[in-house]
Amino acid sequence: MAVMNSNPARPRVYLAGPDVFLPDSRHVFERLRAACARLGLEGVEPSDGGLAESGALGATDDELAQRIYEGNVRLIHACDGVIANLCAFRGLEPDPGTVFEVGYAVALGKPVVGYGVAPGSYADRVGAALPCARAADGHLREAANGAMVEGLGQRLNLMLTRSTPLEDSAEAALQQLARRLQSKPGGR
Repeated sequence: MAVMNSNPARPRVYLAGPDVFLPDSRHVFERLRAACARLGLEGVEPSDGGLAESGALGATDDELAQRIYEGNVRLIHACDGVIANLCAFRGLEPDPGTVFEVGYAVALGKPVVGYGVAPGSYADRVGAALPCARAADGHLREAANGAMVEGLGQRLNLMLTRSTPLEDSAEAALQQLARRLQSKPGGR
C-alpha cells in the first residue's frame, strides 16, 4: 500500500535519526515538522509500526520489528528527500538504522542531507577515544588490534560523507534539502 502525500504542493521529507529513542521524541519531531513547514516542506517522522495501536497487542517482537521496517521503507519511498541526524549514538558512529535509511534513500535517488556530526575528522575522534598509534605505513591504527582507522579527513565514514552533504544543524539541513528539491526538474 503506497503512502500518499497529504499535500502534493509540499515536498515530503523523511526525518531520519535516533531521535525516535529519546524520551522527548514527540517534541523533537514537532520542532522538526515546524521547521519543515516554514520552508514549505512536510516533515514525516519514522513509523512505529503501529505499536501505539491496539492491533499491536499480542504481536511478537519479530512481527513488530517487521512492521516497523516495512513502515519506514514505505515512508522513505513516499517521501521526496531525507534529512538524517547522524550524531554519534551509543558510541562513535551514527545510529545504524539511520545509516541504513540514508543508504536506502540514496539508492532510490532521493536527496539526503545529514546533520548532527561533531566537527573535526572521524580519525581524530577515534584517536581521542581509543588507544591508537601512527603505523609505519602512515595510517592511524587501533593499538589493540592494528585495525586501520579510516582517515582522508572525513567527518564520518567516506561512504556517508561522499553521498550525503553534512550541515551543522537540522534547520541548515532542511534549508539545503529544500533548495535541492526546488532545483529538481518539475520542482520536485
